[in-house]
Amino acid sequence: MALHYASASEGDEELNVNPLYVQLDEHPVPRDTMPRDGMLPDTALQLVRDELILDGNARLNLATFVTTWMEPQARWLMAECFDKNMIDKDEYPQTAELERRCVNILANLWHAPTVATTGAGGATGCSTTGSSEACMLGGMALLWRWRARQRAAGAPATAPNLVMGANVQVCWEKFCRYWQVEPRLVPMAPGRLHLTGPTAAARCDENTIGVVAVMGSTMDGSYEPVLQISQELDRLQASSGHDVPIHVDGASGGFVAPFLHPAVEWDFRVPRVASINTSGHKYGLVYPGVGWVVWRDASALPDDLVFNVNYLGGNMPTFALNFSRPGSQVAAQYYNFLRLGFHGYRRVQQASQDVAMYMSAQIAGMGPFELLTDGSELPVFAFRLRDPGNYTVFDLSERLREGGWLVPAYTFPADLQDMAVIRIVVRNGFSKNLADHFLRDLRTQTEVLAAHPGQTVPLLPEGTARGGFAH
Repeated sequence: MALHYASASEGDEELNVNPLYVQLDEHPVPRDTMPRDGMLPDTALQLVRDELILDGNARLNLATFVTTWMEPQARWLMAECFDKNMIDKDEYPQTAELERRCVNILANLWHAPTVATTGAGGATGCSTTGSSEACMLGGMALLWRWRARQRAAGAPATAPNLVMGANVQVCWEKFCRYWQVEPRLVPMAPGRLHLTGPTAAARCDENTIGVVAVMGSTMDGSYEPVLQISQELDRLQASSGHDVPIHVDGASGGFVAPFLHPAVEWDFRVPRVASINTSGHKYGLVYPGVGWVVWRDASALPDDLVFNVNYLGGNMPTFALNFSRPGSQVAAQYYNFLRLGFHGYRRVQQASQDVAMYMSAQIAGMGPFELLTDGSELPVFAFRLRDPGNYTVFDLSERLREGGWLVPAYTFPADLQDMAVIRIVVRNGFSKNLADHFLRDLRTQTEVLAAHPGQTVPLLPEGTARGGFAH
């Protein structure tokens, strides 16, 4: 049934109420089928907005690594590029040029030899819909190169494996399942929360297509020691002949380490690093979703993975998994590079790290908690309860959610499944003022849970005020 819209001719009394909600109450809109008739744009807008107010507040989401704030100018620019198809490089050549520039900027930032030494614009890489797609491309290149090496040596290419820590993001497990690669996951251990050189090399053999090293573990924000892993692989090659490359999953750290930890050798300065991915929509400071993958040089990307199409108006090479996608995030990434520059990115990331380390120090001083990391690598830290007898981190996470805070509680992977933690991700836009509000609520809810173990209690103790801050 078509929606009814009041008009002045129906009587002035119709104007004394909100006509939108009167209409919607009289003529409910179906949820799972398309309505027979359309509606005015403002009506549709209000309907969708009403649905979305039930979502959590993204700015209070301390679980996500994804950017939740950008400058108005960047948002305007993205809106102007929503209708540009990134794949159609013949029709939108300047958008393609911005992508090329971004790839070269990242290659330079990560010391790719063909760019960092010559300043030339010939880096090998592309934008993607996010780091998951970028990881897939990096993994495929490792797999194809391993197959070529096996065939050249007259050896079978039927049982590939990939070595990585159990703390990797799920996209790597997907890669292994989709392409029938054995995942050799190195479990965690007390005092060792990520992959190390010795643990990686011990699992490599002639069928290892590569080792994945993570610059910024999702579990606790720590960096894996890429240089140490490379050195152990050097020793492995010297003793066994196995030449194993490294892919660096820099989903978050790729936009943090160059600015906050320039002395750490994790990128193409390490000779075994064949490729690096990162998320532009995480600490690259762009709204989702955009990722990037860069290879050391053109030889690291097998020709078999590059396709040429001419049905978009010109002969265009493509080596991404996804095809059509908007050019808006690429334009926003280039905007950030121009807007902030190297020193601007460093200031933004330093501000986030300062807040993270301030929060971790405050939490460590509260008493019930033990830090696993403190935010001194990624602006991310994890902590657990010293004595989880009366309540758990899951109880605490649930109570914080009632106040608007989205804070993840989870258990670590093998062999630390009995360790349950809370992780805090600090991003651009999460200020010290917001941090103080969170710390106050954390302290209050901890006290409530300690005083009422196993009981249903009010969100706040009776008579406790929120200090004027509404969640």
